[in-house]
Amino acid sequence: MILSMEQVSISGRDNKIVNNVSLSIRKGEWYALVGQSGSGKSLLSQAIGQMLPPNLKVEGKILFKEEDLLSLSPKQMRSIRGEKLSYIFQDYQGSFTPFRTIAQHFDEYLKAHGVRDRKIRKQKSIDALESVGLDEALYSRYPFQLSGGQLQRVSIAMALMLSPDLLIADEVTTALDSVSGHRVLELLAKLQKETGCAILFITHDWRHVRRYASRLAVMKEGEIVESGGKHRILDHPQHEYTKQLIAAAPTLERGLPSGLEEVKGI
Repeated sequence: MILSMEQVSISGRDNKIVNNVSLSIRKGEWYALVGQSGSGKSLLSQAIGQMLPPNLKVEGKILFKEEDLLSLSPKQMRSIRGEKLSYIFQDYQGSFTPFRTIAQHFDEYLKAHGVRDRKIRKQKSIDALESVGLDEALYSRYPFQLSGGQLQRVSIAMALMLSPDLLIADEVTTALDSVSGHRVLELLAKLQKETGCAILFITHDWRHVRRYASRLAVMKEGEIVESGGKHRILDHPQHEYTKQLIAAAPTLERGLPSGLEEVKGI
């Protein structure tokens, strides 16, 4: 297993927000964590990278390649986060500073992870942009000069640039229109096959679960109520909450919208 969470709980001052969650993600798989807003999905994902606010307490074990992440110091965690464990957030625009170019964002990211040579940093950055179908010309532009789909692709390029073992994708299509969202996910699936990374995919969209995930867990009010293989849960859900979510979901079509069979530029 690339990641194992054992009896993980997250508590605020007066209440327990996530309660005794256990799950495991295999190397190279696409694992979906599904649930409505407020179910605790994002908090659970942030706990993996020690990214929760200081007023929240985490208990249990989070084993990443057999190492308990909760036992690491902030400095040790920074050496893992970004290089071996990477994030793509729902608010991808908030990850970029408006007055810094895309080049500056990439350069700072690589310097923080020990790439000393400036020419190597530039070439790695351009290669990363090209890997997600973006032109080298975007390298010198500012974030506001890119479309939402292009900027999301930049965030994917940066997240995968150092070949992490686990990518955590938190509602990555929520801020995009359906066409751009499908293209981004097709791109992510393509890059996953090329790099072999595992993906923890946090979503409320069952259509994306059906198309991309291999296994999944369903969260309700901070607890996992059902988990297992995708087809078993989609075709034969056991928990009443899972049945309600699936029944309320839009039609679970397997195909993409017309014209999106191939990943194209946005």
